[in-house]
Amino acid sequence: MSGVPAWLHLAGAYGPFLAAFIVTAQTAGQEGVRELMSRLMRWRIGLGWLAAAFSPVAVFGVVALVMRIISGTWQAAGGFGQVAELPELDWLTGWLVWILTFGLGEETGWRGFALLRLQARYSARNASLILGLLWAGWHAPAFFYNYELSLFSVPAFVVGIVAGAMVLTWLYNSTGGSVLATALWHGSYNAVVAGGEAMVSAIVTAAVILAFVLMLRRHGPKTLSSRPRHFLAD
Repeated sequence: MSGVPAWLHLAGAYGPFLAAFIVTAQTAGQEGVRELMSRLMRWRIGLGWLAAAFSPVAVFGVVALVMRIISGTWQAAGGFGQVAELPELDWLTGWLVWILTFGLGEETGWRGFALLRLQARYSARNASLILGLLWAGWHAPAFFYNYELSLFSVPAFVVGIVAGAMVLTWLYNSTGGSVLATALWHGSYNAVVAGGEAMVSAIVTAAVILAFVLMLRRHGPKTLSSRPRHFLAD
């Protein structure tokens, strides 16, 4: 982001993280903070769900392979793990940066705090819709700064964000409330689309939208998952 120091842009991802811990400490005390930390570090979710957490990378790999067959080059794969503010990073370090900043920072607030409470009142689908719109609003300043506005780009941006929120709710509920799983998915998705070709980003985002439609048809709006909603009881 031109004119904005790299550390400031990346550190901004920790706004939801800090808000989640501050409000939790004020409303639920040390016990609430410990509970939030336990979900943040919940890594025993099974290999299948761990694979699901990294599914954006798998989709990216398939897209890059198809484009390699078509074009004869691996150009589409070159954008993986790029961080515009830190162009000197290699792909693996960049991937880790995405997970530790926008993945861990945002997911602690969005899924670890907000979704937990929204699902106590609303179905998983409706809670995700509300959260997705809030999430889109959070990203709006960066969107208006970085992207060309059009009658297509803004709705596509919002639809993509909301679909991503639905998929993350599915992953969150399916893993018994693992914030870590959603952070891995979120960071991996950013590593795929942030520095990649527009075509690759569009295909991966379309796959996310399709995944949401399929899981809604299979599991229904109440849970978006084969497991119950994970929420904070009053």
